[in-house]
Amino acid sequence: MLLAGFAAFALLTATIGLFGLLSYSVSQRTRELALRAALGASRGSILRLMLRQGLMVTCFGLAAGLLASAWLTGFLTTQLYGVAPHDAFTFVGVPVLLLAVGALACVMPAWRAAGVDPVRILRGA
Repeated sequence: MLLAGFAAFALLTATIGLFGLLSYSVSQRTRELALRAALGASRGSILRLMLRQGLMVTCFGLAAGLLASAWLTGFLTTQLYGVAPHDAFTFVGVPVLLLAVGALACVMPAWRAAGVDPVRILRGA
């Protein structure tokens, strides 16, 4: 139970951190997105750009985490009683949850930035 509690807390912390990092990085590019919109980019193309870039970062992080966790499962099974070496929920459910959080963290600020008047953003108002 204690291990499950720590794992849930670690997942919550990772989710909040991922959302904050991606949301901040997209919001820092508001002027760039406004310039793209002023030059004729559609809202959909702006959203696709932000989603692709954010999910690329998320996928690299997930790949590194999955490789590290697959490598460390052998060590954990020798140290903890009753821990399955390849739990399907852990290796499938958690990455899907983190991908969904990453997509949401990219789309929300990009949607907001793509909807504002580009002239107002570029003038600094």
